[in-house]
Parts: sequence; structure tokens; C-alpha cells
Amino acid sequence: MKVPSEKNAMQQILGRLADLVDVDRDEVRLDSDRRAPAADGIVRAGAFTFVVLWKGSGAAAPVSTAVEQVRDYARRLGKKVIPLVAVPFMGKAGQERCAREDVAWLDLSGNARIFAPGLRILVEGKPNRYKRRGRPSTAFAPKSSRITRWLLLNPSRALTQRELAKSTGTDEGHTSKIVGRLEEDDLVVRDDNGAVKPRDPNLLLDSWSEAYDFSKHHIIRGHVAARTGDALLRQLAGALEHASVPYAATGLAAAWLLDRFAGFRIVTLYLAQEPPPELLADLSFREDEPGANVWLVVPNDEGVFHGAALRDKIRCVHPVQAYIDLQAHPERAYEAAQKLRAKHLKWRADD
Repeated sequence: MKVPSEKNAMQQILGRLADLVDVDRDEVRLDSDRRAPAADGIVRAGAFTFVVLWKGSGAAAPVSTAVEQVRDYARRLGKKVIPLVAVPFMGKAGQERCAREDVAWLDLSGNARIFAPGLRILVEGKPNRYKRRGRPSTAFAPKSSRITRWLLLNPSRALTQRELAKSTGTDEGHTSKIVGRLEEDDLVVRDDNGAVKPRDPNLLLDSWSEAYDFSKHHIIRGHVAARTGDALLRQLAGALEHASVPYAATGLAAAWLLDRFAGFRIVTLYLAQEPPPELLADLSFREDEPGANVWLVVPNDEGVFHGAALRDKIRCVHPVQAYIDLQAHPERAYEAAQKLRAKHLKWRADD
């Protein structure tokens, strides 16, 4: 379905708010206010007043911009005014940003989260009615994401496009294209010399995480007998080093190496090449997806190894890579990701 125009979207938003707060449509009024000049409307629905900003995308970057604006407008208009962001379909990163900033949201696909005095509405699980056909243009394709990863590995430095190209092994033309896309999405800023750095590393990480798909790597799932996850990790690492196969731990194993976060059962390792059959035989590796405790991952781009380092004598991906990989892992992966982010990816004083 095509994303509606702003005028059409606002009419749908009025109808959605009438349904959500359970009032007749004729009890919903759309006004404007000079204290909120760029807002798409002040909506009065029954006993509630909303200041609304419509964005044509529910991705992290536009939602973050809208959150900042609508919170400011709500402060100007009075404490009873509810700041609300509306989009065609709200992505996960956008949802989390709104929740962190205490901003209400709804989407035209049927989902909503509006928590305010006297109002508690949560509707989730409705599918995206506005999916684009074909492959969307993105700065976060496997090779392209090398640029984002390197910016997040060096968040306080302004890097020239030439430096980025050389550091990431991408050609300058491709680097220029990706930096341009990140700039269009308001994810990076340039200094007077044209060098770039993240506008907000948290926002850049959220935007990448939202677009990232761990399943696009080649994942070989299997089982190796071991008493504990840590023992299994060390057994696998030793075997790979002996076989001269470059590797790096990620997922829950990386969270353990970085933070000693909880015991774990599944060991996930990136490998620079397909594991030799004789190595798998020596490990008594049984390819058995239902009971798998080992994920051997041949990545779709070698950039996953950028920033990898030894942790407790085992090679481990950078915390940035571990964080986005944890989004696709089971067990206590969500908790592990939050702890890792709080400790190792703390970019602002108030994080």
C-alpha cells in the first residue's frame, strides 16, 4: 500500500484517535497553535489533547527527530498535552525511542502505544500495511555497513571519506555513496573540512540494528558435547586456532567474554571460511538444528571482524557487533544486549 499524503494521513489519524479513546468522530477536532509551528496538528479527542507530528517513515532516524520536536511542543503547550508521533508503520527502534522519551505513538497499520494520565493504550502485532516492494535502498547492506560500524568504533572522531575507505577496505566511490545516504538520513554530520562523525551514535546504532538481519549470514547449527557453555567456547576456540581458521565469538559467548553475563548454552562463532570437514569430525560436531548448542557462522561480509580483539585469550567481536548480533539470539540475549550497551556503548553522559 502506498504511504498516504500528509493531509490524508491526518484524517486517518483523527479516526484512529477517536477509536482509541472511544469517542465519536465528531468529538475529535483538529486545530493549530503558533507555539507548535511545525506540528501537523493539535488534536482534541474527547477529554484528551494531543500534539501530533506525522512522519512518512517509522525508521529510527525520522522518529527520533519527531520525538525531539513533539516533546518540545508539548512542553510549550502545557503539561496536559500528550506528545504523539504518527507513522505508517512503527519499527522496533522507533518504538523503543518513543518509550525511552515517554512519547506516545500510533501507526496507520493499526498499532499504538499511548501512556498518559488517564489513558493507557497498547495495540501491537499488526503487520506493516506499507511494505515497499523490491529491495530498499539502504546504507546498511552487508558491505555498506562497514562504514557505520567504523563510525561507531570511532564515535568521537571526525573521519574523512578517504580515511573511511582505507580503514574499511571499501572503494572511495562506494564510501561516498554510503556517507551521502547516512547524511540524507540525518545520521551523520560534517565538520568544516568535510569529515564526518555520527550525529548521535545511539541513533546510528538503533538505525543499523533495525535494518540488520543476522539470518542472512550462512549459519551452520549443530551440537558438540560439553559440560558448560564456557568449556564449549574454549574447546571450539582451541580447535579453530589449531586448524588456523580465523574466528571471533559473538552473541551470548561474546556477552560472557565482555561482561561475564550469565551462563549460556549456545556458542556462536564467526568463521572466516567454511569449517573444514575434518575439523567438524574431530569436534564430533553433529549438525542437528533442534538441539544445537553451536552456531558456526560464515558472514556475508568480512566487516564483522573489524574491531575484534582478544578477551580472556579468546578472539571476540567488538561490542558494537556483539550488540546487534544479540538481537537474533535466544535465551537471555535481550538482557545481555542491554547490559552490554549500558557498559560498553555509553556515548552520552546521560546514557
